[in-house]
Amino acid sequence: MASIGQIVNPTPGSDALPRARQRASLVPDCLVEAKRIANTVIAGWHGRRKRGIGENFWQFRPYSEGESLSRIDWRRSARDDHTYVRDREWEAAHTIWLWADMSPSMMYQSTYGSASKESRALVIMLALAEILARSGERIGCPGVMEPISARNAAERLAAALMHAPLTGGLPETVMVRGWSDLILIGDFLDDAPSIMARLGPLARRGLRGHVVEIADPAEEIFPYNGRTEFTDPETGERLTSGRAESLREAYRNAYLARRENLGQSLRHLGWTFVSHRTDHLASEALVAVHMYLSGMPAKATHGGQF
Repeated sequence: MASIGQIVNPTPGSDALPRARQRASLVPDCLVEAKRIANTVIAGWHGRRKRGIGENFWQFRPYSEGESLSRIDWRRSARDDHTYVRDREWEAAHTIWLWADMSPSMMYQSTYGSASKESRALVIMLALAEILARSGERIGCPGVMEPISARNAAERLAAALMHAPLTGGLPETVMVRGWSDLILIGDFLDDAPSIMARLGPLARRGLRGHVVEIADPAEEIFPYNGRTEFTDPETGERLTSGRAESLREAYRNAYLARRENLGQSLRHLGWTFVSHRTDHLASEALVAVHMYLSGMPAKATHGGQF
């Protein structure tokens, strides 16, 4: 997906092998960071808890007429004048597909960002895999790893990513079955209609989707002044502006309108949308996505961004 920014990354003409080696060397550090972040936010999280037929206790609630008497917890009921039922937690394993965009535009990092977009996307993806695996969920990655239910799912996903072929754009999803969750992490800089043309059919197949937009601060604030040369990391096209500041207002309006259109289109499908800047904490986006997966509304910070 195209990106606007000063030339700070390898050109599109770079060989695929060095690019693959660069990604492979990035993944282990991202896994370490992902585990650190997951450990700081996981306290008190118990998956997407629902009443059901599991073995773990969830809550006491008042008895309702017509329910089986065998469900009454007589010991708890004896403490006061009410009759209580002991609910158990829903434990059916759920399949969650995780995907992070590895297009050349994701390599971008300005002096305003604390990490490249690619690095931040990998950290959020692997941290989600760590947390969801602890909750007993089945984790997969389209075109990279079939769904597995394992405590070390994050490590296995990281290993698979290190050897995965270099691809760009949205993933192939023929292997993704309905009634699953699909979490897409990328910069999503294509126009909203093009993106929705790919995502709309997935929603109609019954998939619940969650889109995380990763943005470098410079892409949003456009801090450039004077004579500046910009390059598209995907096509190699260049644009030279004698007074870059004269483009700022029009650029920002177009950039924010694209984001708003995409978010509204996704919400119309019943999907969720989170915008995350790389100068913010990765844990903020992680918490927001996890809350959406849990069926709870996420509270936005930093003016609607995470």
